[in-house]
Amino acid sequence: MLINIHSHGLSITHAIRERVDKRIRFALSRISHRLRRVDVRLSDLNGPRGGVDKRCLIEVRINRHPPVIVTDVQSDLYRCVDRASARAQRTVLRRLSLDNRRHHPAAIPQAY
Repeated sequence: MLINIHSHGLSITHAIRERVDKRIRFALSRISHRLRRVDVRLSDLNGPRGGVDKRCLIEVRINRHPPVIVTDVQSDLYRCVDRASARAQRTVLRRLSLDNRRHHPAAIPQAY
């Protein structure tokens, strides 16, 4: 699984890069063979003014599916990454589960 990390308005330290990589790999490890790429965009919305302004946008590219995009905004960047990666995991699993049900419907009981 290829993970690209981009930033806008804040510097990416080694610790942040490791945290993002670790959380994304943990959240999506069960289905990593079905993923093409994960793009993570970290940004500081308000700049030096402060406030609830750290945003993490995660875009997951799944084989033969439209991309899944989730975002979260928090005052703490680490918490923002944690919450967004958890949401990405739930959303991707739900999308793949729904797709599975569409292609493999449950057996319909037959009347005898």
